[in-house]
Amino acid sequence: MARKGYIIHDQQAIYYLTCTVVGWIDIFSRQCYRDILIESFKYCQKHKGLHLHAYVIMTNHIHLIVSVDEGFSISDFVRDFKKYTAKQILDDIALNNTESRRHWMLHQFKYYASRHSRNEVYQLWEHDNHFVELSSPAFTQQKTDYIHQNPVKAGWVYRAGDYVYSSASNYAGIDQIVDVDCLFLKLL
Repeated sequence: MARKGYIIHDQQAIYYLTCTVVGWIDIFSRQCYRDILIESFKYCQKHKGLHLHAYVIMTNHIHLIVSVDEGFSISDFVRDFKKYTAKQILDDIALNNTESRRHWMLHQFKYYASRHSRNEVYQLWEHDNHFVELSSPAFTQQKTDYIHQNPVKAGWVYRAGDYVYSSASNYAGIDQIVDVDCLFLKLL
């Protein structure tokens, strides 16, 4: 049987990728869950050779441009990142009595887990990831602009650099919540 999804051919190349929450559930509408992703990015930068070049956290998916140091692999980063963040977020939901959507979300995550044999109880992230190797400066610029314009197109901010959970502020040289390895500088 053929494998579904995208394949990473060169583990040291720069990739654009999208990770989506099952059922497009708006989990990242809450700051506490976005912060789990940010802390995981920081950990992976320090311990897993991650170079985060661009990112945006939307309510139900994230877009990233990443690469890793020699001796590390993007596949390992994505696996570990998704496994860790899923566990942390699901534990937080289960223990958080103030989460108004707690029972509904856990029910949904349990439903999606029941559809795949590789899940135990809950599934937060879609199994497939959308990986695209960035092969030229123009294509890299296009994907970076797309990432940074997501919150603008969603109507959350007027200027990309004003959205806190995006690397647009890094590229604009203003306040930021996580360091990124900018591929180029462009005022937003």
